[in-house]
Amino acid sequence: MSDTTAQSGPMLAADGTPLKVSLARALRRQKLRALMLIAPLFLFIVITFLAPIGDMLFRSVENAIVPDTLPETVAVLADWDASSEEAPGEDVFTALHADLLIAAEEKTHTRLGSRLNYEMPGISSLFRKSGRKVDDMTPGNYKEQFIAIDKDWGNVDVWRTIKRFSGDYTAGYFLASIDAKIGHDGFEFVDEDQRIYLFLLWRTIVLSVAITLTCTILGYPVAWILANLPLRYSNLLMILVLLPFWTSLLVRTSAWIVLLQQQGVINDTLVAIGLVDDLNRLELMHNQTGTIIAMTHILLPFMILPLYSVMKTVSPSYVRAAKSLGANDWTAFWKVYFPNTVPGIGAGAVLVFILAIGYYITPELVGGTSGIFISNRIAYHISSSLNWGLAAALGVVLLSMILILYWVYDKIVGIDNVKLG
Repeated sequence: MSDTTAQSGPMLAADGTPLKVSLARALRRQKLRALMLIAPLFLFIVITFLAPIGDMLFRSVENAIVPDTLPETVAVLADWDASSEEAPGEDVFTALHADLLIAAEEKTHTRLGSRLNYEMPGISSLFRKSGRKVDDMTPGNYKEQFIAIDKDWGNVDVWRTIKRFSGDYTAGYFLASIDAKIGHDGFEFVDEDQRIYLFLLWRTIVLSVAITLTCTILGYPVAWILANLPLRYSNLLMILVLLPFWTSLLVRTSAWIVLLQQQGVINDTLVAIGLVDDLNRLELMHNQTGTIIAMTHILLPFMILPLYSVMKTVSPSYVRAAKSLGANDWTAFWKVYFPNTVPGIGAGAVLVFILAIGYYITPELVGGTSGIFISNRIAYHISSSLNWGLAAALGVVLLSMILILYWVYDKIVGIDNVKLG
């Protein structure tokens, strides 16, 4: 091949293919190998993290049980004027009979009743009773027969509830999570004696912030001691810091119950040394005080470890240089040493706050009625009331709240300044 041909044609690789094509092929192979290396981790994250969050988001708005169980009723009920003060006509009750016959045979009418019972208490028994007697109905006059089974079938509010939640998706769970609902006149808050979730959300934030501050105040000097002691002593103390991780959470919480109760170790000690009268023992259990104390002990290592790892990177020569320039101990600490440890404080605070805001075992055992978190209500709806839609909505609200606070933290402090050492 002449020099002119070589200069005018494409540059070739050793195998005769154009160099550009060969490089692109090699790059694709490298990307494929990298993708195969991270594929197991990516699948693990999708299965254990992204999929549950996606399912939670879907459950918080999913409402297909109403149109799936009462398809004919929903279709006919669409023409009924919900603002009227009269129950629907015979055509709606005829469709309801047809739907309930199938639902009773498939045992889905009880699930439908449970779903609507969240919106209107008492409607569950209405569907259960009607499902047992729907086979005994005679053709014609279905409206009279349903009302004869239960007079609530003539209640306009029952039909308004069915119509309001007849879509495949609903905002009812999210409204309930902020103590609100869609009533006959539109958006409205529930009665004051029934409002609980906004109060619990606020309490969760306040107590989580208090726990984070307490962990910071207690953890900072411990981390400083660990970072400045000789290695043989700091390793021994580090074992003591990590020791709670080797003990069951329930065991640690139970130990605090023994310590904090009115006839417990702390009160007995205070009475024995005369600081507290036997008739006026401190109430440290089943309140916010017990929650803060127990959770501070549990989450304290998550503050100490980031602080320690950052403090180890701060050179002692910084403080010595400040003192050599005339600074006293406090000025050298506050102006030189402390700013260098702020990234560790930020990392520990974020870690402790996120862990605290989602805790439910410890507040349930030591918090009582005044020390429980919103996560305790989520656990209740998942395991006891089986209102998974409301539990999912509360979970989404909690997740959104954490993301908002995370965004605010990033704007104020800067997430790039957070370091784990």
